[in-house]
Amino acid sequence: MNKEVIIEKIDDFLIDEFEVEEDEIAPEANLKETLELDSLDFVDLVVAVESNFGVKLSGEDFVNVVTLQDFYDLIERKLG
Repeated sequence: MNKEVIIEKIDDFLIDEFEVEEDEIAPEANLKETLELDSLDFVDLVVAVESNFGVKLSGEDFVNVVTLQDFYDLIERKLG
């Protein structure tokens, strides 16, 4: 799966499942602020990644994730 497909799938489930406005999605956007993540939303995000990409994430995976670009890169590494 190439990076463009990964980004498109992530953006689609952020819009559909987290009700993020499309114009708020940008690589430099802060992930937590954009998604307004609380602990329950974090679990939903991990489940969404698992169902869309078949990879498991842990809290440790998110230590260095600040922006959406960091999140895209994390998923790409996990799929790699």
